[in-house]
Amino acid sequence: MIPFYILILSFIACDKNENVLKWSSEEIWIPYVSPIDNRVHRYFPDFFIKYKDTNENIKESLVEIKPKRQVNGPKVGNKINQKQLVEMKEFVKNQAKWEAAKEFCADRKWQFQILTEDHLGV
Repeated sequence: MIPFYILILSFIACDKNENVLKWSSEEIWIPYVSPIDNRVHRYFPDFFIKYKDTNENIKESLVEIKPKRQVNGPKVGNKINQKQLVEMKEFVKNQAKWEAAKEFCADRKWQFQILTEDHLGV
């Protein structure tokens, strides 16, 4: 779960950046098959952003904001506890979502980015 203040700061940054032509939050959905239950689900990336890059080219990107620990995967020792099992399932599910998002974006010539606290300076 993204802390609320990170979302608000992201909204403000998009609104104030003159190179951001259009943005939305969780309005695009992407179908993916969850490896947990082998069923089709809908993934809503955090942001769609249409912007001008430094060369004035128009770019479109889907952005997901996640804690670094969810992107890197859980640390698992010799004995797996319940919390680690939940984290492992979430990690596998996220990998399926992100693979579907990469394909979705490639079909549209968009970028897909996953940002963590390192990228956001938090």
